[in-house]
Amino acid sequence: MKSLNGWPVLVVVAAAALAVLLANGIRVSIPLYQVPMLADVGWGRTEFGLAIAVQALMVGLCAPIFGGFADKFGSARVIVVGALMYAGGLALMAVSTDPLSFTLTGGVLVGMAQAGCGQSIAMGAVAKLVPEERRSWALGIAVMGGSAGMLVILPIAQLFLEVYGWSLGFMALGVMSLVILVTAVFMRGQPAGGPTTAAVANLTIGEALRQAFKHRSYVLLMIGFFVCGFHVSFIGTHLPAYVSDLGLPEGTGAFALMLVGVVNMLGAYLAGVLGGRIYRPKLLAFIYIGRFLAISGLMLAPPGEITIYVFCAAMGLFWLSTVPITGSLVASMFGTQYMSMLFGFVFLGHQLGSFAGVYLGGLLFDMTGSYDIVWWMGAGLGLFAAAVHWPISDAKAPALVPAA
Repeated sequence: MKSLNGWPVLVVVAAAALAVLLANGIRVSIPLYQVPMLADVGWGRTEFGLAIAVQALMVGLCAPIFGGFADKFGSARVIVVGALMYAGGLALMAVSTDPLSFTLTGGVLVGMAQAGCGQSIAMGAVAKLVPEERRSWALGIAVMGGSAGMLVILPIAQLFLEVYGWSLGFMALGVMSLVILVTAVFMRGQPAGGPTTAAVANLTIGEALRQAFKHRSYVLLMIGFFVCGFHVSFIGTHLPAYVSDLGLPEGTGAFALMLVGVVNMLGAYLAGVLGGRIYRPKLLAFIYIGRFLAISGLMLAPPGEITIYVFCAAMGLFWLSTVPITGSLVASMFGTQYMSMLFGFVFLGHQLGSFAGVYLGGLLFDMTGSYDIVWWMGAGLGLFAAAVHWPISDAKAPALVPAA
């Protein structure tokens, strides 16, 4: 089957998955460098956490902007710009000498770069270029790239750290990020009409946004996605340090995150498949209930390697499983002409949650000497997100559907 830019669907989906693999894999690798870096520079976890929180916030703030550019000029051009910024930002992180410069490079610049070449833009390209009947499946495969990134990039980043140290390790990750440029070739072009050009076709960007923010289900998706961001960014950033605090062997944190990625390859694929067969808002609610159970189990079970690995396997099943379902819901509600921008605003909700999870993790640890408060916050938010998603409708937004 051909995509709407002429490349085979599998080629387009594989390119998107590779872009997400690299962008996400490098992002989740950065916290591996936290403990050795802080031991060298003498900062606290609050300073490191703030930089990563700003990074998450910048991804969210810039995702709608880059999404608008992608809708207007094509995803490929935006991905090229984002990849070049990513490489530059990682290289500058390596020579940051104080918390402010680290926040500006690792936070602001790298965050902007991830918005330009990562998950949001790649998913927008897939939604536009893959025929509607294959869309949920294709988005699931693309999101699997994020899970595969944890499996593929984390051990490479750990090797860079052991061989080169944290500074040259950041440089090496910057060079690796340039591979994202290759993926842009296969995501070039815009669909010229057809089934993926949908109900917003005759609306301006401003009109599309006004209609979207009047739509109750769209707003609820943004609120619910806040919780997803809180969970994955807190765990992705602070789990290696949490494991280190437990006195577990070196490398356990990296292996634990790899396990999350391995299991979530299955979880993301199943979410993409089930999203085409099961009522998606209810499916999202059950995913968040699963997260609540996983986090509660971690807190109640005796601490140890087995507990960490069981938690990561359970959490991995739900890790990025929300993303293809949420993306396909946005496309179902509004069509795909402004998909990158509209998903970008939903992704902003995700990244606001990421900011809260990462920053509160570092701040409350420095205040209390423990991550327990934030873990229990995450459990409670899982139940909150399940309640938020339950009333969402997956029907097309009435104001954006032309009369038959």
